[in-house]
Amino acid sequence: MKRTCLLTGASGALGSAFIERYAADLQIIAVHHERELNCATQYQTIIDPLQPARVVSSRTYAIRADLSSEDSIAEMCSEALEAFGGIDLLINAAVHRRYAHLLSDSALSDAERALAVNLLAPIRIAVQLANEYWDSRVDENLRRNRNIVNLSSTAGLYVCADLGQAMYGSAKAALIHATYHLASEFWNIGIRVNAIAPNTFPSIVSTESVLDQIMAFHGSEETGQLAVLDRA
Repeated sequence: MKRTCLLTGASGALGSAFIERYAADLQIIAVHHERELNCATQYQTIIDPLQPARVVSSRTYAIRADLSSEDSIAEMCSEALEAFGGIDLLINAAVHRRYAHLLSDSALSDAERALAVNLLAPIRIAVQLANEYWDSRVDENLRRNRNIVNLSSTAGLYVCADLGQAMYGSAKAALIHATYHLASEFWNIGIRVNAIAPNTFPSIVSTESVLDQIMAFHGSEETGQLAVLDRA
């Protein structure tokens, strides 16, 4: 039986590469928002009160959802569980990136959205899946080696001067710390939680190395670990 993977940020560079590489091996539920998925065919449902849900038969199940919205996250998780009956791997790869100097006029204009997508969404999705599904299936979780991989960044580890990354870097730093707490608190329900902090890809580290590390965590028994992918 294929493992089921819930992937956020599916329309980004990493998400597209993940789908291309692993769609044959995993049942992927691809979560995206404004940008369309870069795959030829998909099941498609849209969580949008102004648009009816639509389904197109194919290999990847796609859900359009606004991860800055707590309600949208709840609907997305319920839809994913209803469609496939369970989640074995959660990859939190969605990102909101808008760089600005803290003293600029636009610095804090979307601070709430940056924190909601980069920090709160991974926590909310993990907790929602735990409450709806994982919490009552400890033995099954252990048997299927269910786990979460959070995508942070080296921007959460050190300051890159004059790049305007204060809000982005702060959220990514908090995501690393949240990963440690999730690993501690999800241990008793049989869910492992790890994080990856890559430098800019593909220009500094390769996208392939990030994908390799995701799957290395997925296939391991590790939890509460951070893999830093910096300059080679």
